[in-house]
Amino acid sequence: MESKFSDVDEYGFQRSEDFDYKKYEEIMSEYLKVLTKRQMQWEKYMRSNHDFAVINRALKRYIRKGIPGHLRSIVWMKTSGATAAKAAAPHLYQNLLKETHDDEIVDIIKIDLPRTFPNNIFFPDIQNQLFNILVAYAHYNKDVGYCQGLNYIAGLLLIVTKDEEGTFWLLKHIVEHIASDYHTKTMRGLITDIGVLNEMLKTRVPEVHAHCKLLGLPWAVIVTKWFICLFAEVLPTETVLRIWDCLFSEGYKILFRVSVTLIVRHRDSLMATGDISQLANIFRDMIHSSMVTNCHEFMNSIFTIPGNIRRRDIESLRTRVTVEKDVADAIC
Repeated sequence: MESKFSDVDEYGFQRSEDFDYKKYEEIMSEYLKVLTKRQMQWEKYMRSNHDFAVINRALKRYIRKGIPGHLRSIVWMKTSGATAAKAAAPHLYQNLLKETHDDEIVDIIKIDLPRTFPNNIFFPDIQNQLFNILVAYAHYNKDVGYCQGLNYIAGLLLIVTKDEEGTFWLLKHIVEHIASDYHTKTMRGLITDIGVLNEMLKTRVPEVHAHCKLLGLPWAVIVTKWFICLFAEVLPTETVLRIWDCLFSEGYKILFRVSVTLIVRHRDSLMATGDISQLANIFRDMIHSSMVTNCHEFMNSIFTIPGNIRRRDIESLRTRVTVEKDVADAIC
């Protein structure tokens, strides 16, 4: 029987040839009911609440259960603080576009644009907008300039929000507050956070940590793309957007919740591997599994499976990892 679902998803991404339509229909038959219920509740919430500056318990609960697609742009802008930042500098983006830009960075961005989401039918229509956003931000933040990964983040933001200037402000928030120092030349923040995840896994799933170490697969090989793209171009689109709902309201700790959950939920498969190639295959396959396609169930699990992950604990681990790296570098 032919599937009622198109071979292109609602965000314009072409589904893979081996896409499991039958399993997807099973998942969506339940998820569509959830979406309908959530939309009614969100409409009511939006009518009575206009100030999202404070993320109270009720709002956090609503966000964790998913923001309806047509409300994502406004909720992301408000909960991240991007709306307030834009209001404080209303002419910044347009002024950045008018300035003279670094020719080398402009050329790199032009080369990367056609490589960004080649399987998305909407993307050709927004390439010029994405170019503007990336060039403007590179000019604004010269410590970052342009780094591969930003094109996927900004591109997906633009597909969802359909707002060029809003996407600039959301990208600015991500680079400066969620993925801090991930996209600089040294990638110091990224390296540190991979070390933080390593420490978390060592205590939360010690047997998996020891097994991966024994087989010789460094966490950086697996996790770098997860973190640098905030799971864009890694997990299914709707799952990524559900993750971003929470990232904008709860911050970087969500990256660790998602990463730990992915690994814990595949513990048995990872432990059953006998060599590095088998291990790499499990990591490759896990990001396309029905477990992550079922975004609602997966998002529920990231708030239970990892246990407590607090900002102060992450900051403590960041300090420890940084000190240990600096000592090791000094010895070398």
